[in-house]
Amino acid sequence: MALPAGGYAWWYVDALSDAQADGSVHALTLIAFIGSVFSPYYAWARRRHGDDGAAAEAHCALNLSLYRRPPGTRQFSRLWAMTERGAGALQRGAAQLQLGPSRLAWQADGSLQVDVDEWTAPWPRRLQGRLRLHPGAMPGCDFALDAAGRHRWHPVSPAARIDVEFTQPALRWQGEAYLDANHGQRPLARDFRSWQWARSALPGSRSRVLYDVTTADGDERALALHIDADGRLTPLPPPPWQALRPTAWGVPRSSRGLQPPELLGTLESGPFYARSLLRDASDGTLAVHESLSLQRFQRPWVQALLPFRMPRRAGGSGGRG
Repeated sequence: MALPAGGYAWWYVDALSDAQADGSVHALTLIAFIGSVFSPYYAWARRRHGDDGAAAEAHCALNLSLYRRPPGTRQFSRLWAMTERGAGALQRGAAQLQLGPSRLAWQADGSLQVDVDEWTAPWPRRLQGRLRLHPGAMPGCDFALDAAGRHRWHPVSPAARIDVEFTQPALRWQGEAYLDANHGQRPLARDFRSWQWARSALPGSRSRVLYDVTTADGDERALALHIDADGRLTPLPPPPWQALRPTAWGVPRSSRGLQPPELLGTLESGPFYARSLLRDASDGTLAVHESLSLQRFQRPWVQALLPFRMPRRAGGSGGRG
């Protein structure tokens, strides 16, 4: 897929571990970006040259977050990496995507293999391992997030399984997973103020997705989907708003449901973005939830902070991030 200057594409995986013998909980999130929408370098390039002068391929990254909650606690520890790389580090084909030393590739058995070789920041630690995602039903459709259809979301495999094996750090687990993709013709912040998103794995390989966006002109668009084990999508009336407490950075959080969900933990908390783990009060299912404030992302003080967590290597594929 050719991306316009100023545009973007990303592929998103999240996963939660099966019950562990020691009572711990593992989770991960992986996002492969071409035209990294949260990159301060891409934002600065657009300011200097305009959208038409900012090539998406010059701003690529693999973002990996590994989480663990020890037994008897509510706090998650985290290892986080997101090194931006230039166009020379990008290789892509119909079935594979290479981002520097890390690679995503569809296998002959239908699984998605991700080989990870990254470094954390600002304190360098190696993240090296392999994910093998086994998709369930693949609905094969996408949805416009804005009225003009410039930004689209594709639930690739809402109910999947994953095998996780890392040598650095040493860990191994299996669990349920989710895979989707987004792409757009121009920067998110031109067309959106914020969004709230959540996905839940339901019994019987079913899924529920809630997607709420607030557009740049203040309109609100809501999408609620139930996805059967065979991939059939059923749009539902969006449930009522339910407020969640803001993050420590003051990022607003909310979800939808018949009752307020239980906030089990905050996985990520930054000046413009939060990822949380919720439990539905009605049926007890777990949800991975994210809150995004693009108005916050646009502020100069926020973008000045980001390079400490998102270093950039403009060259080729090898070496330490």
